[in-house]
Amino acid sequence: MNDDLRYPVGKYTPGQPITREQRDEWVAQVADAPARLRAAVTSLSDAQLDTPYRDGGWTVRQVVHHVPDSHMNAYTRMKLGLTEDVPMIKTYEEAEWARLPDARLPIEVSLVLLEKLHERWVHLLRALDKGQWKRTFRHPEWGEMTLEDALGMYAWHGRHHVAHITRLAEREGW
Repeated sequence: MNDDLRYPVGKYTPGQPITREQRDEWVAQVADAPARLRAAVTSLSDAQLDTPYRDGGWTVRQVVHHVPDSHMNAYTRMKLGLTEDVPMIKTYEEAEWARLPDARLPIEVSLVLLEKLHERWVHLLRALDKGQWKRTFRHPEWGEMTLEDALGMYAWHGRHHVAHITRLAEREGW
């Protein structure tokens, strides 16, 4: 764990050689992310859900809604990478999405969405062959990324946001 409240599991650092074992570990982390997120918020009250995880940060509720928003984009980006030649993917304004009315819904909506999304996503990930993991898409800010690079980033992303919630709960004694 890290003392920086913005990055409680550290920043994602791409670039290391990726082995099959590393990919398998990341797929397992993606598979486990919905259950870890649900476990992190199960006992929280509405007041706790509406608490920012840090000064100036999103509320726990916004974080819970953000994870499936982000992972839907990841799933789509990977499918584009599998079916098109180095597609340019679209970014989205995460902070603006977190302010939209659906980010105030009960969190169960997003917890179920994440579970079902990950059910499909993990099925796809487990079926990819070595060549498919090397396929790429182009991000406007990050450049060309392989699917396995994206997998590492989104495995980190799930851990990152669960840690925002669990660290807040620890600090607050919830």
